[in-house]
Amino acid sequence: MLLPTIPAALPRLIAHLPMAPVSYALSVGLNRIAWRGLQALDWTPMHGRSFAIRILDLGVSAGFRVGPSGFSAAKVADAAVTFSASAEDFVRLALRLEDPDTLFFNRRLLIEGDTDLGLAAKNLLDGVELETLTAQMPMPVGMALNLLRQRLTLQ
Repeated sequence: MLLPTIPAALPRLIAHLPMAPVSYALSVGLNRIAWRGLQALDWTPMHGRSFAIRILDLGVSAGFRVGPSGFSAAKVADAAVTFSASAEDFVRLALRLEDPDTLFFNRRLLIEGDTDLGLAAKNLLDGVELETLTAQMPMPVGMALNLLRQRLTLQ
């Protein structure tokens, strides 16, 4: 099932936003929603390294750095590795409706820069079960993600 179509005006609106607040919002969001369930993973090889996410259809890029206490905003230009995909593909990855390897080989997920670092991050996150992660999230967020995943897999 396809997710709702992005309104055409949204990318034009986002194009006018400075990227520093987007990176900050991403890192704060990841820390508040997901870090509790991710902090037990061995992030040591990634500490201090910068990553970027580029959402192609929205024209949005956000940078973040991984540290012992979570994620922090970083400049996109400083990223050691950049992951690029459509908004729908990132949502499908996050909800475990698509396999990252399938998206990569179908050229729907692009990894640029230090691909070894990107592969290490992918493998680390692949080891986390979605149900385990959502159980550690604030209750409304975890429940909403589980319901969305169920709804999308039934259609």
